[in-house]
Amino acid sequence: MVHRVPWLDVHAHPGRCFLADAAGAGPLAGQFGGEDLIAALAAARKAGLTAVAVSTVADLRVLSRDHDLGLRATGSFRPGEAYDDHKRQLDGICRILAAAGADVAVTAAGIGRAHLDGRTAVLLSCEGGDFLEGELSRLAEARAAGVSSLTLVHYRVNDIGDVQTEQPVHGGLSAFGRDVVAECNALDIIIDCAHASFETTAAVLAQSRDPIMVSHSHLDHAGRHHPRLLTAEHARLVASAGGLIGAWPSGVTSSSLGDFADEILRLVDLIGVDHVAIGTDMDGNFRPVLRSYADFAALPQLLTDRGLTEDEIDKILGGNALDLLRAVAGA
Repeated sequence: MVHRVPWLDVHAHPGRCFLADAAGAGPLAGQFGGEDLIAALAAARKAGLTAVAVSTVADLRVLSRDHDLGLRATGSFRPGEAYDDHKRQLDGICRILAAAGADVAVTAAGIGRAHLDGRTAVLLSCEGGDFLEGELSRLAEARAAGVSSLTLVHYRVNDIGDVQTEQPVHGGLSAFGRDVVAECNALDIIIDCAHASFETTAAVLAQSRDPIMVSHSHLDHAGRHHPRLLTAEHARLVASAGGLIGAWPSGVTSSSLGDFADEILRLVDLIGVDHVAIGTDMDGNFRPVLRSYADFAALPQLLTDRGLTEDEIDKILGGNALDLLRAVAGA
């Protein structure tokens, strides 16, 4: 299936990629099942996706399941433990990709070439900056490995900034967090404020020279509030700085794929079609309504049924994310 514009998923953990070389990865790891990254990428290609974000989970070793939040950090790291697990995940993912001959892209041009050749490209990302442990040099190391985006925080309040699902510690972005933002700008790494509090996101936008994304979230609902969702003010702030919101197919807002399509339209109506993307959180999502990439194939028709044009759908499914990648990393 070939489209005029490459389609891509801006945030995912396909095939539970964070379990690569997972011996000793912590108590939560065994609850997810095994790793099968290559099969997930093949399913993504069959559904029409050219590129998929493949994301590590920085605080995996200290996470526990939570009935309301999905996950919650309930432990703490020993010195060096977060970095060691980051390396375990990233090295394992890169080994699997290299053995399969999969492309790691860091620019829109790389994704464009994969699209023309009918190949699948991978965008490496890290969900949580916990692995930095105060060492900015580790960002350059991650970039050299092919990482193109960094989600600053996850469920654990790290030394970068505050999260949506815990009480604030830093009052937004920390002093080290400001250094991390500047270093991401210098290294052409996309800054992802998914999971970050409104105050953290606002401080990032005040600091960053580049637009950012919130890779997987959605607009809050008055009748079914959840801390992982965004206020209208939060979403508008990101969009007004040229950034993207990746629509998140979570059961927090939806009970069906049709509901998810309605949620995408809510975002489009609020912030404009040029600022909406898709972040499936595949194989790491909370109560997902898009359970596999096979389900993704139905999404374009659902959006067409709701009145979006082919050009608008192409923007949401890939064009806008490519524009962000160009804005941060160049052609």
